[in-house]
Amino acid sequence: MERRLEGKRVLVTRPKERVEELCFLLEDEGAEVMSLPVLELRPPEDARPLAAAAESIQRYRWVVFASPSAVEALMEALREAGTLDRLNHVRIAVVGPRTARTAEGYGLTVAAEPAEATGLGLFEAIREALHPDDEVLLPAGEEGRRELELALREHGVRVTRVTAYRSTPAELPPEAHAALGQTPPDVVLFASPRTAELFLEAMGAAGLGQAKVVAIGPTTAGALARLGVEVAAVAERPTSEGLVDATVRAVHG
Repeated sequence: MERRLEGKRVLVTRPKERVEELCFLLEDEGAEVMSLPVLELRPPEDARPLAAAAESIQRYRWVVFASPSAVEALMEALREAGTLDRLNHVRIAVVGPRTARTAEGYGLTVAAEPAEATGLGLFEAIREALHPDDEVLLPAGEEGRRELELALREHGVRVTRVTAYRSTPAELPPEAHAALGQTPPDVVLFASPRTAELFLEAMGAAGLGQAKVVAIGPTTAGALARLGVEVAAVAERPTSEGLVDATVRAVHG
């Protein structure tokens, strides 16, 4: 079988908890994978709002997840509160197939997933099902974008946004700069605006060298453009498989 990335050096910048599947797929295509975890996911500094939402989960008409980490954090809070069974009365909406797979892995039924994996895409997917008195729970990252929350509020529903997790810069090893200089990557992958920002803060634009840059979706691509980085390819789906296909496009045109 043809290996589409044979001999190409691909740098993956992601939370260190999230690289395994993507790295395996890239290696299957013949890539030499370099992983640089630029951030770490941590619990919220104040876990009480998340715990309170978990204790009264039955009050919400919808729970909206924008990331797998949000699913994992809420499910753990529900387990600790002893209210997992009450989630059966709540409708679940997700942004992106990875988030959907995570939710389904916990036995949840996903009622809505937009074709366009963005917050606004999800709002459009559920807006006809929303009523003015509905309460929506939005567990999200502390630094998460606000478009979905604002769109829901403007629609007139009541939104409870709680911090499910926070991302902090990972401590990069001192040799990271030297390693990139000695073996510069052919392609650099970014899976979120946050990873792009932290990479450029830590490594500078010089850390990209002459590499092609690949973004997991339009939101990340837009953030990179605002940071002055040219994007060679954007994944058609925000999945590991989508990132691999985008990497192939970036390399082969």
